[in-house]
Amino acid sequence: MSNSDSFAEKASKVNFSAGHNGKVYTDCQLTEQVIENKDIFSGRVFSVEVSEVLLQNGNTAFREIVRHNGGAAVVALDDDRNVYMVRQFRCPFFEIMLEIPAGKLEMGEDPKECAFRELTEETGLIAQNIDDLGVFYPSPGYCSEKLFLFLATGLTLKESNPDEGEFLNVHRIPLDTLLQKIDLGEIKDGKTIAALLKTARRLELELG
Repeated sequence: MSNSDSFAEKASKVNFSAGHNGKVYTDCQLTEQVIENKDIFSGRVFSVEVSEVLLQNGNTAFREIVRHNGGAAVVALDDDRNVYMVRQFRCPFFEIMLEIPAGKLEMGEDPKECAFRELTEETGLIAQNIDDLGVFYPSPGYCSEKLFLFLATGLTLKESNPDEGEFLNVHRIPLDTLLQKIDLGEIKDGKTIAALLKTARRLELELG
């Protein structure tokens, strides 16, 4: 018997849904109860709060949470399976990164309208169709940000109009090349990786 067979046989007998003490928790038991919230910081893009929570075992803990209004990101795909990407500087990492167009949601703004707006502002493209690719949580351990992902097709070109203080270059790159860049670790942005892989999967399903 190979090592892999031995592991598979042993693993089939283990209840992996149980916690480290062998107990299986219900969703209700896993849910933490908030005792108190304390506002720490409020900025232009996000706010920070500390929540004291009650755990299942009766102990308390503190959760540091970044509150963010969320955003929308869009894969702009033309009829030849090229994707329109932007390269821009990201100060937290001090890197120039290759990403799909994206932007922050205004308060109460519809995510699809945000995706349409950001696509035109950053690339000058207008999409006839914008289809839902799902929701992406970039950092659920400490940040409430939700990113709504979309696929834009039926593209036409007009003049771009980036936000004041926003400097970027637009690149037209084949989807297959971008997938290779993901595998090589050359694309590091989480929303871009998720949206491109979702797009490739959707195209496979449609062709299949």
